[in-house]
Order: sequence, then structure tokens, then C-alpha cells
Amino acid sequence: MAISDISKELNNQAIIFFLVIDTVKFDILDILTKSRAFLEFKESAKLRELSNHTIHDASIFQDEDAISMAVVMYALSKIMERGTIDMHSFGELLAEAKNHLELDKISDYKNTIKKLFDKISRTDSKFKLYVEEVLTQSQIKKGSKLYEHGISLEQASYLLGITQWELMHYIGQTSIMEEFESTGIRKRLSIARELFK
Repeated sequence: MAISDISKELNNQAIIFFLVIDTVKFDILDILTKSRAFLEFKESAKLRELSNHTIHDASIFQDEDAISMAVVMYALSKIMERGTIDMHSFGELLAEAKNHLELDKISDYKNTIKKLFDKISRTDSKFKLYVEEVLTQSQIKKGSKLYEHGISLEQASYLLGITQWELMHYIGQTSIMEEFESTGIRKRLSIARELFK
């Protein structure tokens, strides 16, 4: 491969990398804005929806900031359901995180997320369980995407370290199975061949 080809490839990869970062950053800023309103109006279900959206980002981009935000939103929704949430202080931390991210002060943003994690763990002893639940949901969503693209259920679950049962349960709640039944074996086989070229 010529040096110019390598340079072009590296440049293309850098462009893709920065597009992914911008996409995740935009989504996180949107989530931080919405979450403050949902906290104020005690909308725990809406916070859970934000977590699910962020899990989708995490499963696509495999970004640690997206995963952290998914954990924060999920934990806040659970704490709110129990009625043990200090809306004001959590709202201030969310505003602080948003401000740092808008100004590209990434180190300060990450420190504020750490403060949120600390406050959540002091507020609710089940915080570690929430982290595990979000990570498992993220892995299951990734597994369903692999399955959707023609990878076997067994292989997808093996690749991601989740059980076939967990993956089957999630896929059963989506329309993926219906789509596979309607596309037929030949189409699935061609998709699998394309993936392994």
C-alpha cells in the first residue's frame, strides 16, 4: 500500500472518529437538557426512556460516556421511583455537566459525572446493580444487532458474553424475528456472506 493511500485511510478514519464523537456529544447534551426537566416534573419513565436511548448509542458507538450517561439516567429513574431523590442537587450537577460539555471541558465534564456517580451511590445502595443492568442491556442490544445482520444466536451471545436466553428474550420483544421469517434463508445467507468478505 502506498504512503498516500495509508494517509487517506488514516484521514478517513479520523473523520469518522470525530463524527462519532460529535454525535455522542450532541446526544448527551440533549439528554442532559431533557433530564433536568424530567427531574423537575418527577417523570421517572421519561428518564428511563433517556437511558434506553443512550444504551442504543452505547451499543452502536461503544462509547464510555454514552454508557455512563445511560447509567446515570437509569439510576435517577430508579431513585425517583422510590421517592428518595434530592431534585435540586441532582439538577445542579446535571447543569454543571452540560455546561462543561458545551465548553469542551472534557476533564471537568468527567469529574462532574464522577460526582453524579458518587451522589447516586450515597443515595441508593443498589447503584452497582443499576450499572450491571445497563451494561447487560447494552450487550443484549448489541447482540440483537449482530443477530439482525445474520450472525447466529449462539455466536452473537458468545461474542458478547451474554446468555442465549437473555438474547432470545430481548429479540422476542422486537420485530427482528418477524423480519427474518419474511426475508427468507437466501437473503439471510447473502447478508452473512457480505459481513464476512
